[in-house]
Amino acid sequence: MASLSTHVLDTTRGAPAAGVVVHLHACQHGERRHLITVATNPDGRAAGPPLEPGIYELTFEAAAYFRAAGTALSDPPFFNEVVVRFGIGDTAVHYHVPLLLAPYSYATYRGS
Repeated sequence: MASLSTHVLDTTRGAPAAGVVVHLHACQHGERRHLITVATNPDGRAAGPPLEPGIYELTFEAAAYFRAAGTALSDPPFFNEVVVRFGIGDTAVHYHVPLLLAPYSYATYRGS
């Protein structure tokens, strides 16, 4: 099975985003199934369970993180949650999904 990790960086502070709540869902046959909810550690990192081939979503609770950090947000916030949908095809490799996060922007990519 493939391994999965993520790393969230708060680009407004230039630092790891500790305490971001992240939900992992499997998305197959038109249905979403919740697999796990975790929070990023002090280094902004979190890991998920071993995964079979398929389509998955990581949902990052962006607004809750920024509110807890004391960042003023619009109501409603521009990004309440950030959803990243990705595919796992090769179970012999590690999948890393970094998120660069700010109140009005984000970027992601397949990391190593």
